[in-house]
Amino acid sequence: MKANANEIKFLKNRSIIKFEGEDFLGEIGIDGRVFKALTFARISVGVISQQAVENGLSILVHEDDSEKAVTCLIEEFEPERKSGKVSQIYSINNVSVIGFVADDLNKILSELARNNVFPLLLNQNSSEKQINIVVTSSQDEKTKNIIESEIFKKPKTVHLAIIGHGNVGKTLIEQVLHSSEEIKRRKNIHLKVVAVANSRKIAFNKKGFDNTWSDEVFAAEKSSNVDELINFSKENQLENLIVVDNTASIDFVKNYQALAENGFDLVSSNKIFNTLPIEEYRKLRYTLNKNNKRYLYETNVGAGLPLIDTIKLLHLSGENITRIKGVFSGTLSYVFNNFSLRDDKFSTIVNEALEKGFTEPDPREDLSGNDVARKLLILARELDLINEFTDINIQNLVPEALLSVSKQEFLSRLEELDDEYNQIKKNQEPNHVLRYVGDLHGDLQKEKGELDVKLISVPATSALGQLKGSDSIFEIYTESYGENPIVIMGAGAGAKVTARGVFGDILRLSETK
Repeated sequence: MKANANEIKFLKNRSIIKFEGEDFLGEIGIDGRVFKALTFARISVGVISQQAVENGLSILVHEDDSEKAVTCLIEEFEPERKSGKVSQIYSINNVSVIGFVADDLNKILSELARNNVFPLLLNQNSSEKQINIVVTSSQDEKTKNIIESEIFKKPKTVHLAIIGHGNVGKTLIEQVLHSSEEIKRRKNIHLKVVAVANSRKIAFNKKGFDNTWSDEVFAAEKSSNVDELINFSKENQLENLIVVDNTASIDFVKNYQALAENGFDLVSSNKIFNTLPIEEYRKLRYTLNKNNKRYLYETNVGAGLPLIDTIKLLHLSGENITRIKGVFSGTLSYVFNNFSLRDDKFSTIVNEALEKGFTEPDPREDLSGNDVARKLLILARELDLINEFTDINIQNLVPEALLSVSKQEFLSRLEELDDEYNQIKKNQEPNHVLRYVGDLHGDLQKEKGELDVKLISVPATSALGQLKGSDSIFEIYTESYGENPIVIMGAGAGAKVTARGVFGDILRLSETK
């Protein structure tokens, strides 16, 4: 099958006849007998590939002729089958052939592999740059789309599945819809949100959701199940898949492994997976590497700040990071920056942060110190430390009596914290303020570091003390920089900031796909 340089030839409903044996193809007349038998049976054939070790031949026929082709070849080579010279003759059905002309076949094969497409056969005429590949019919449309994007420079379609459409998820969807045309024009990337889910149900739209997405999600009837998402992506042959986890769910992260194995790259603002036991953490990294998938989570620490990338770069370049310290939580930054300067009650400030969308759905995730602890552990693991969550010394800001009650009851009893924190504020030295910090220290060249999460009092004139609003600050101490840390500071909370950081991860994945 020959294609012109400006077109792609596409043949469906084909079968491959596999003809295998022990070094028999070196014998004169074997090829002639194969084609003669098929010609007498009135079967149109095309030779696709002769195996390099000369022990097999692959022949393309229409799927309607596959059974007859196998039968006539078995009859023709009955003596060789009895002697063992011909080992087996069989068909592989439901395949399609795609013919095209390309300068860089390796780039195309790389893109196909990234999408879990591995051609069953490949035939290349190097002088004419003519290529024919055979794939299963369940992947032929996807294969054609990928090849068209590579050869004709059509916009590359990236299919997004957004899990969680609360504050961050809703904002992210709106950002993607608002920016999609501009991204297509500037980056030649077409972002399509094809799935939106919450904990109860999932909605699909192969053509891509528009501004009425929330109505479609409301009307969705399918239960929220990762198998539904995987099946949808396969049935519709969607290429360049990214699943975006905007939840705080400990249950959904259990699906990361299956998603990576089924062709999805991962983007997550959910911190939970990166703080699971080290065995699970490493298992996903192995699966990602094996399947040529990526997992980006810049917003796990510092919302939209370029913190994780900076630490990765320093570490991979061989820089000895000796300490990482700072205010990791934009929520608690807002709470203690305001509580230290204002006369309002502690409960008033916390409720204010909740209303502004700075807190997790349950503010105890922030006040318990678990959120900061997870972030600190994530950074420790970026340095290849094998610390577990249980290694972290955490000062919990929530009284024991309020740890296990419902969220609604906790919020109704929040004023019970006021007297304690008012006393803590009064007991400070003059011109000091309260800050809730994470501190990774110790000998970070060993297997484990020391991780502390606690409320401290610092001079108001210090870098930590001058923090404003909901900003976060991270001080990265290295051997080369000595006592002068690399400081990264900026907005550390808020749906818009976090969603923008997630969007950045999506674009980075899309550009490298």
